[in-house]
Amino acid sequence: MTRTDPATATTTAAATRAEYCVIACAEAWRGDGEILASPMGTIPSVAARLAKLTFSPDLLLTDGEALLIGDIPAIGSVSAVTEGWLPYRRHLTMVMGGRRHVMMGASQIDRFGNQNISCIGDWARPERQLLGVRGAPVNTLNNPVSYWIPRHSTRVFVEKVDMISGVGYDSAAAAGPSATRFHDLRRVVSDLGVFDFGAPDHAMRLVSLHPGVTLDQVREATAFALAVPDDVPHTREPTAEELRLIRDVVDPRGLRDREVRT
Repeated sequence: MTRTDPATATTTAAATRAEYCVIACAEAWRGDGEILASPMGTIPSVAARLAKLTFSPDLLLTDGEALLIGDIPAIGSVSAVTEGWLPYRRHLTMVMGGRRHVMMGASQIDRFGNQNISCIGDWARPERQLLGVRGAPVNTLNNPVSYWIPRHSTRVFVEKVDMISGVGYDSAAAAGPSATRFHDLRRVVSDLGVFDFGAPDHAMRLVSLHPGVTLDQVREATAFALAVPDDVPHTREPTAEELRLIRDVVDPRGLRDREVRT
């Protein structure tokens, strides 16, 4: 299936599910201004680069280690332009000051945005050991956080996480003003749709479905009741220029399709 863009008179292959996920993740950084984007995963990394190349040109990106980069290399390629030095202590300063928007993964996430990347099962005798909490508590209490989940299922979208790594809205409220002051969970993007925490009690709410996905599919893959608006839109379609940037500039090797397949 192809489509023709009247503005450019070029025919472009229809967007894949992975490319809709890239667009949805990129939108998380829209309007952020001069802030450090910290994407974790292939789709978020493609998305952050796309956002900087289009509607969020002031975003700061790193090489994944200790340098701010001044160009937009393809995924897996080395940057040719160094814009600044960002050692760990300076990175932490940006985190603590709210000058970063990180997109993390989640082995489990619940209706209020509590995230688990530490262990599955009872803490005293877990069934499986995962990454550990890492920087998730500090991230969620000090700078904007979004989540990318490439396999939407009831194993991930759970009623209650086995351990809290990233702090959700109910946990922050229980901890008091010191936890809620800068707590800001922006959105959750999965291979099925886009979600936020805009329900009155800060419960997870469906924002959009990716094309080809039904509401029943999302409900069946979620272990808790989602807040659902009366009219659920589809995730916006990428423009012809965005598709060109994704396919030819940012991810010419098609690594995005290894993370999301349809």
